[in-house]
Amino acid sequence: GGWRYHPIKNDADVSVTVCQIMALRAARNSGMHVPKETVDACLKYVQNCQNTDGGFKYQLIQGSESLFPRSAAGLVALYSGGVYEGKNVEKSLEYLRRYLPGTNRNARLYEQHYFYGHYYAVQAMWLAGGKDWLQWYPAIQQELLQFQQVNGSWEDQFSPEYGTAMACIILQMPNCYLPIFQR
Repeated sequence: GGWRYHPIKNDADVSVTVCQIMALRAARNSGMHVPKETVDACLKYVQNCQNTDGGFKYQLIQGSESLFPRSAAGLVALYSGGVYEGKNVEKSLEYLRRYLPGTNRNARLYEQHYFYGHYYAVQAMWLAGGKDWLQWYPAIQQELLQFQQVNGSWEDQFSPEYGTAMACIILQMPNCYLPIFQR
């Protein structure tokens, strides 16, 4: 039910799977037929990757701990597959709330893949709406503005181009330009 970097039937991970389910959601939103069985299998895979703490492991075959970036991606995968409520969603939101930007840690130190995680987290909180969105967006906006370099860019472990592009995507979230982000 999941996908991986190479088309091997028994190999999948949450990171690639979230990209695929988002693409399928966008395709469906544009009028293309997406088989329900494909979405259901994907959702089953993602739900099976959820740990008891509400976060997500990277792969089914790995007994790995939950981490913020892939857990934000896992929740977006559920939302993209049409799962907006229920035990899996609530547990995931509870897990992500522990990572509210600006709380008790230097955001650059608490996780690798900072921008990747917040790219998905801001989408998850936007789709969750209500109090989650009203708390999350101002916090990530303030944190990102604190990290912005004097030349206007954002530094990242990969490159300033990546960091800057991701920061801009995160900051534009309330504009809701892309149909996939519409509630």
